[in-house]
Amino acid sequence: QVQVVESGGGLVQAGGSLRLSCAASGRTFSSYNMGWFRQAPGKEREFVAAIIWSGGSTTYADFVKGRFTISRDNAKNTVYLQMNSLKPEDTAVYSCAVDRTPDWVTPRTQRAYDYWGQGTQVTVSS
Repeated sequence: QVQVVESGGGLVQAGGSLRLSCAASGRTFSSYNMGWFRQAPGKEREFVAAIIWSGGSTTYADFVKGRFTISRDNAKNTVYLQMNSLKPEDTAVYSCAVDRTPDWVTPRTQRAYDYWGQGTQVTVSS
């Protein structure tokens, strides 16, 4: 069982920044691929960003490219999502997910992930 806990959400004005953190339990965190997804009210959950177990590859949704950066610190069992130039349409619950398989085939799909956190609310005011 892997526990996943997000933090760092909050209320920010448009154009501002937030950094989300995701801590995952387990001695093999360094072997997990990690992803961030978000769900806005009335909408389906969508992919935001993902990072391979080594940190050597990342992928982003088109709507966050150039604004968000995913990174990880395997020594701290933590993955981060730095969000800059936030827009009101970025308002959502952001969830972190763990993929325990070594493959990096479908990191943008929800079915690739085994464990999910409860999410952290991000609200961007205009």
